[in-house]
Amino acid sequence: MKIDPWSSTTYQDYARLRDEFGIQEFSEDLWKDLPHPQRLLRRGVVFGHRGFDIIHDAIQKKKPWAILTGLMPSGRMHLGHKMVIDEVLYYQSLGADIFIAVADIEAYATRGFTLEQTKELAINEYIANYIALGMDLKKCHLYFQSKHQDVKDLAFLLGKKVNWSQMVATYGFEGSTNMAHIFSPLVQTGDILHVQLEKYGGIRPTLVPVGVDQDPHIRLSRDIAQAHRLYNVTVTKDNKIGVFIKVDTNVKELLDAAENILKKLLFTDLTRITEYKAIYINTAQEKDITRIDETLAHIEPSFQGYGFLQPSSTYHRFITGLTGDKMSSSKPESAIFLTDTPQEAKKKIMNAKTGGAVSLEEQKKSGGKPDECMIYELFLYHLIEDDSELKNIYESCKKGELMCGMCKKRAAEYMEKFLNDLQEKRKKASGQIQEFLQ
Repeated sequence: MKIDPWSSTTYQDYARLRDEFGIQEFSEDLWKDLPHPQRLLRRGVVFGHRGFDIIHDAIQKKKPWAILTGLMPSGRMHLGHKMVIDEVLYYQSLGADIFIAVADIEAYATRGFTLEQTKELAINEYIANYIALGMDLKKCHLYFQSKHQDVKDLAFLLGKKVNWSQMVATYGFEGSTNMAHIFSPLVQTGDILHVQLEKYGGIRPTLVPVGVDQDPHIRLSRDIAQAHRLYNVTVTKDNKIGVFIKVDTNVKELLDAAENILKKLLFTDLTRITEYKAIYINTAQEKDITRIDETLAHIEPSFQGYGFLQPSSTYHRFITGLTGDKMSSSKPESAIFLTDTPQEAKKKIMNAKTGGAVSLEEQKKSGGKPDECMIYELFLYHLIEDDSELKNIYESCKKGELMCGMCKKRAAEYMEKFLNDLQEKRKKASGQIQEFLQ
């Protein structure tokens, strides 16, 4: 399988995606003890993760943590884009420090938009809707990639640990790919990792909630973060936990600092082998690695390192377009846009593909297929908060008691209420936007 961040591919076999790309399952253990779990988490829409364990730990222990999310202003904002904001709003309520990147450099490099065009789209299509959806931008860091010097500088500096072969393997770049396109993933890495610079809050766990099509960016960022670390904490071949120095300068000082840290963490049975640039922790277990690594990361800046923790990520399923394909800004009939009128949305819903049988008689006899229905997905992802109401729709459809026309009518009514409410809030938001732009 291939994951392309810039394609319109839709994915169905999420279990296979997890297996082939090493994505971990987002199991119930990761969300069931969170405060008031958000619907996308508890309904399995968020299906996978990388390193969410340290985010979970930060939430539980009320430690500082951050979220980096982004928007690429290359089209109108639709319900598929809203899913990430729903997640971010939930995490903001749990205390996350929110960073929002307007990916205007990426839109310029990969979609052919000018920076002026991307600014207009970002303001009118995204930022206004973010505020209307409930995002408190006073508690966010909102910026344009093209205007953020630290992000661009970091992209250039971090790129020293990436070679052409890795970029080709990750993204499938070809000889005809323009250099701005090739550089844009490094800018995204700058987005993701700059939140751990001291001036932006310092070293801490960082979560990037995305659709699975963005996983190449996550893998690149995690690889780069690890490549720039001075310390490596790992399990050795003989099942010992070791701390290893990855550079050839200041080795003694780095080992001294690590030894002091380990003793403060109450690991006193240590074997230090300076010529191996290593300290073996004889009493540590694999579960201790994260705590040791995170503590060591915080002293790396004093040795001219970054100390970046590998960013974590979650992956949500794509909402299917109303035509049965991926919901896309380039296919207006497939998507419900947040600036659609209720009448436009109703027309799309009434024409949408469903999981119904070929006739009413057949549906009453054999039941419908809500798992294959775009209308049911609207309920599941966006329109129904009450799990018991959703379950009743699902079971009634399966039993042949609920017809597609009735479901479409209900969806249209819920959507009308949502869009009318959003339109009013967007009008109020328009006067607040400029004060948040950097």
